[in-house]
This record gives sequence, structure tokens and C-alpha cells, in this order.
Amino acid sequence: MAQGTVQVTHTGTSRWRRRTGEYASLAAALEAAADGDVLTVAPGTYRENLVVQRAVTLRGPEGSPGSVRIAPVDGVPLTVRASAVVQDLHVEGQDSAAPALLVEEGTPELLDLRIVTRSAAGIEVRGGARPTVRRCTVDNPAGVGIAVLDGGGGVFEECEVVASGQSGIAVRGGAHPRLERCRVRHASGAGLSVTGENSSLEAVGCEVYEVKGSGVQITARAAAHLTDCDVHRTTSDGVTLDTDAVLTLADCRIHDIPENAVDLRSRSVLTLTRTTVRQFGRNGLSVWDPGTRVDANQCEIFDSTGDYPAVWVSDGATAVLESCRVHDVPDALFVLDRGSRVDVVDSDLSQVRNTAVSVSDGATAQLDDCRIRDAATGAWFRDHGSGGTLSGCTVDGTQTGVIVTKGADPTFERCTVDSPAEAGFYVSAGGRGSFHNCRVTGSGGYGFHVIDGCRATLKKCRTERCARGGYEFADGGNAPGGGPVVEDCTSDESAGVRPPAHETAVQTSNPSSGLLGAIPGQRSTEQEPLVTTTEPEPAQPARTSKVVLGELDGLVGLDSVKREVRALTDMIEVGRRRQQAGLKAASARRHLVFTGSPGTGKTTVARLYGEILASLGVLEKGHLVEVSRVDLVGEHIGSTAIRTQEAFDRARGGVLFIDEAYALSPEDSGRDFGREAIDTLVKLMEDHRDAVVVIVAGYTAEMERFLTVNPGVASRFSRTITFSDYIPEELLRIVEQQAEEHEYSLAPGAPEALLKYFTAIPKGPAFGNGRTARQTFEAMVERHAGRVAQLDEPSTDDLTLLYPEDLPELP
Repeated sequence: MAQGTVQVTHTGTSRWRRRTGEYASLAAALEAAADGDVLTVAPGTYRENLVVQRAVTLRGPEGSPGSVRIAPVDGVPLTVRASAVVQDLHVEGQDSAAPALLVEEGTPELLDLRIVTRSAAGIEVRGGARPTVRRCTVDNPAGVGIAVLDGGGGVFEECEVVASGQSGIAVRGGAHPRLERCRVRHASGAGLSVTGENSSLEAVGCEVYEVKGSGVQITARAAAHLTDCDVHRTTSDGVTLDTDAVLTLADCRIHDIPENAVDLRSRSVLTLTRTTVRQFGRNGLSVWDPGTRVDANQCEIFDSTGDYPAVWVSDGATAVLESCRVHDVPDALFVLDRGSRVDVVDSDLSQVRNTAVSVSDGATAQLDDCRIRDAATGAWFRDHGSGGTLSGCTVDGTQTGVIVTKGADPTFERCTVDSPAEAGFYVSAGGRGSFHNCRVTGSGGYGFHVIDGCRATLKKCRTERCARGGYEFADGGNAPGGGPVVEDCTSDESAGVRPPAHETAVQTSNPSSGLLGAIPGQRSTEQEPLVTTTEPEPAQPARTSKVVLGELDGLVGLDSVKREVRALTDMIEVGRRRQQAGLKAASARRHLVFTGSPGTGKTTVARLYGEILASLGVLEKGHLVEVSRVDLVGEHIGSTAIRTQEAFDRARGGVLFIDEAYALSPEDSGRDFGREAIDTLVKLMEDHRDAVVVIVAGYTAEMERFLTVNPGVASRFSRTITFSDYIPEELLRIVEQQAEEHEYSLAPGAPEALLKYFTAIPKGPAFGNGRTARQTFEAMVERHAGRVAQLDEPSTDDLTLLYPEDLPELP
């Protein structure tokens, strides 16, 4: 379209002085115009660089929006330096070093403009300019959408940045604009960016979405206040604050964020009121560094799409949540590092897949009158220096209510744990804690479970309807200076066979005098029987090591295994005798690794090994506790540690045999809780090295990988014993032993048939070795029974002899 003419209506103080003129160029018209004149531009393309320096009205023709194009070859297409009105123009720029529309002075009104450009900025406001910008659109894929700089200000109403190569709206250099009902989308940088001391932004009813950077970015002592705004569908964080930034969000909505919904660092301060944060891929609130602080009131954080805590507070930062809701997230609150603190008041944490509140590395958490529901673990104080207080809180429908471990020392006042699947309060591994007026009801495990002699303090606590008992204090309760301190605690004694109505009060005035005899569930409360009871049967005397080794020698095959066990037994025996003689004994680690295929006798040898160690006085009992992954690994953080601890406790004085141990560390582990079982086991082996012997077993290749990727485990085992597959002759011998034990005999030809059978049987991963031999014998007995049952008067030979035809078909 060619350049048209410009009609100028000149106005004055008197009606008779008004006149109209036409000019061939915009520059000429502007030169001729005076304040108050109206310049109506005819449709066309104007290749001019316009400068408006008077308070005129510059507009396109009515009813033809977009028909006037201001499109010079370079430079700034339109500069405004007066309180003019500019309306209904289409502005195009091509200069990457200059803005398309520059506002430098005055309080102009910019109405219904469309900026389509490839410039440094679509609209730039600087200095003392305070424009009012309404219903304008900026499309600038090469630079900033709208830039307000160097003390500039103004009001932007119903404007839209549809594309920008950098930030959608950038504020810096002490500028302070206000946005009302504006939209920013398809920005390659931040949607809203405010930077530098004294820079500020106020936004009301705005929307930022589909941007490649952060939705809102406040940095370097800048400030912003957003009300009733939406930030969503970014490719980076939703809101970012850094270096003394200050931001207030009121009635805002942040959602569909792939990274952190809100991330703040370096002494930044965020205030949220009635704001929702949902559908975020990492943290809902991520708060870092000393002096950084979040205050949230009446907010909701929910529906995480990732695997991270909803609220993360670390490196000395602080978060305060009041009357908030956090729900449908993997973890609710994680606070870690010394100096970090979270204060939560009158808030709800629910539908948490793992831990509602996690406190570690010396951090502090204070929860008052909060409600935790439907979480795997209600609260977990993890390690030394970690503490805080839970006061007047309820924990309902968790797997484990509260866990305190590794020197953590929190305080619980007037807290209630209702219907945990496992323990209400669980204290282990040197955890401490003070529990005052706390209550556990309807536990599927213990009410209070304190192990490892942990120095917890319980005062005026109560348990009701706990399936395994109200109180369980293991290992250290009777040791001087060790174990929990218990005062004025009660229980309905509903565990075991005790009548549910029976009440037992617990009072101890001397915490070191031994508590186990005074705790409900730890002492007998049954009535004395009215009749004389019989004396218990005497315990069977323990077998000597010689007798047990004789049984080991009687096992079929396993020659290398027998040598290894004898060598280890000899070392232990000689070490014991050297100690008795006052000599130094070589340290012999007793934990073992058994590798080999199923059915090669690993469990049997483990049982005999425990008996040998008991006969030598190394172990108290020598019994065998066999477990696998399913017995150790829970479905959430915390339950795995409890299950592993309980399995270890059952094995005290004997052998803990972990079959298929490699399953605790699968190759594609991700967030698998098997690692928690391994870490717990390693610590227990170190803390109780003389109480339990641990044997891990599994396929050879898988166990080699397991030990390689878990060097902390490998270092605690003295040796690996390999169990070879049985050869056909050994399998035949097992069948012969089974037959002899069950009073059967092999008829002539049967041994040869069995050798052929065991030679031909497939030896793949499903081959059961000794188990296969036993199953073969059982199949022969079954087929024999079917054959002999048809005889009217079978002889003794008929009843005892197994023939080749009794062999089953090859699998």
C-alpha cells in the first residue's frame, strides 16, 4: 500500500480558529501541528521515523484498524516525547539495536496499537515518561516485548505480548510500571522480569504462559506485587527470586510447571496469600540460603507431577505456612541443613505418598495444631542436630506416625497418632525425642517402639488398641544411663492375650534402674492360675561343633563348601583358645556371602553354621532367620528401616540369612527403597557386630554385581563361598538318602535310570539342583503309590521298591 496523506485538524480556543489541512507526509503534519491538534492518517505504509513532541492526537482512520503502517527501514519508527494520544496504528521496526516504539517523556495515551517488529524492544518506556497503554499488542520475536527502564513508569491495561525473543515484559533501572489484565505468552526469556534496586512491578489480573524461561523473575533487590494473576505452562520455573528480591503473590494461581513452581534464593523474601500452586514437576516451593524467607497464608500446594517434595527449605532458609493445605504430593515438607527452619500453623498435609515432614542435617521444624493424614510417614526427624516441636498435631492413617533416628531430638506435645499400620512413634539408631501427653490409638504395630537403647523421654503418654503392644523398648532399657525415660504413661494393654480392659500405669522415678519390667506389653499381667502348672520341658542341650560338623560332612557333595566352613570354624576356635590363654586373637569377620544356583544347600549350610558358632560360644542361640526382599522392603520411606530392624532383632543371637540379596539393589533402582534396607543393614551390622551373623545369598553373577555397586556392604563380609551345581552322581546320592530316610529302596536298574535322567534333565535357570532331586524322589513315590494301589495283596518288596518306570517324564 502506498503512502497516503495526513489530515490535520487544527484546534484553538475559539471555534472560528479551527481549520483543516492536508500534508503529504507524517513528518510535515507533525511539524505543522500544535498542542491539541488531531492528525488523522490515511491508510497506507509510511517509511518515516516519527517523533511526536507536542500534545497532539495521532490516529488512523476510524473503522480501519491496522490500515496505517509505520515502517521505516531502520531506526526507531515512533518516538513519543509529549502527552500525546496515539491510536490505531500498526508499527513495524527492523533495527535490532532500537525499539519499535519509544516513549521518553510526558504522560501519553497509547491506544489499540499493534507492534509487529524485529527490534530490541517492541515498546520501550524510559526516564520520566508515564504512559497509559491500552489494548496494545506486541509481536517481537527478536527482542523484549515491553521494556520499562531508568525510572520509567506508566499503566498497561489489557495489553498482550504474543511473542518475544527475550523477556515478555522487562523492568529495570528503578522503573515501576503497573499492569492490569495483561497477557504474556511465547516469550523466549522470562514472562515478567524485574531487576535492580528500586525497580518494581505491580500486576493485577494478568496471565503469563507458554514461555521458555521463568514465568516471573525478580532479581537484584527488585520488588513486585502480583494480584489475581496466572502463571502456567512455562518450560522453566514458574516464579524465580534471587539476590534480595521481594515478591508478594495474592490470590494467584501457579500451575503446569515442569520445574519448581517457585524458587527463591540469596536473601529473597516471598509472601503468598490465598495462592494455589499445583501440577509442578519439582518443588512447589524451593527455598534456599540464609535470610531467604517464605510466608504463606491460606495457600494450597497440591497435585505434584514429579518425584520431589512439595516444599523444600535448605541452606539456612525459612518458611512459614499458616492455614495452608499441601496434598497429593510425593513428600510434603523437607527442611534440611543447620539454620533452616519451617514453621507450620493450623495446616493440613494429606495424601502424601512418602513423608509428610522430613527434618535432617540440623534443621528445625515447628508444627502447631496441624493435621497430617494419609501419608506413608507422618514426620521423620532423621539425624543429629535435627529437631523442633510438634504441638497439638494429629497424624491419621499413616504407615508409621513419627520416626526419630540418628541423634535427632525433637519434642512432641499433645500429639495424637491414629490408626498407623505400623508404629505410632518409632525411635531408633540413637534417636532421642521428648514425648509429652501424646497418644497412639489403633496401631497395627506398637504404639511407642523405642529400640537400640535410645534415650527418649515419655511423659503422660497413652496407647490404646495397639495390635503388638502399647510400648516396646528393646536393647538398652536396662543398661545404666541407657534406654528411655518413662513417667506416668498408660496403656489399655490390648496386645496379645491380655484383656483389652486391663489398665496398667507406668511410673519410673529412676530412669537408670531398668524400665522393661515396668512397661505395658513388657511384663506379665495375667492372673496366677488356680491349679498347679507342670514344669516346662527342659531345653534340648546344644550340639557340639564336632557333631554339627559331622552333619555337614554327611551332606552330599559341597566339598569346597565344607573346606571353607571348616577353615573358618578352625580360625574361630583357635582364636577363642588364644584369648583364653591371654594371647591376641586374629579378628575373624563371620559374615558370609553364599553364591550359587538354587537348591545347592545354601540355607542348610547357613543353619549348620549358626549352630557351630553357637557351640563355640560366638553366638548366643545360633538360630536361623531367613528373609528376602519382600520381608525387608516396604512401600514407602521409613517402613523399610522398620522392617529391616525387626528382621535383625529376630535374628539376634543367631544368623540372618538374606536370600536373593541382590534384589535389594536392582539395576534400574531409581527411587527403590531397597537402598534404605541396605543402609539400615550396614549400620546394624556395625553397631551390633557381635550379636548377629549376616549371610547374603544369591546367583553368582548377580551377587558379584550387588557387591560391586555396594562397596559398603562388601567390606563387611569376610569371604565368599561358592556352591557348585550338583553333578548327576550327587543327585543320585540325594535320592538314595531320601529313599533310605523314608524306608524305600531302589530296585535293580533304578540307579542307572536315575543317572540317565539327571544327565538328560535341562540345566537352565529353573534347574533346582538338590530340590530337583527331592522332587524327583517325591514323583517316584507318587507313581509307585498309583502302581501298588492296584495290587490286592502287595508284598514288602512291592511296598518298598522303586523301579525305573516310576521315574517321571523329563520336563
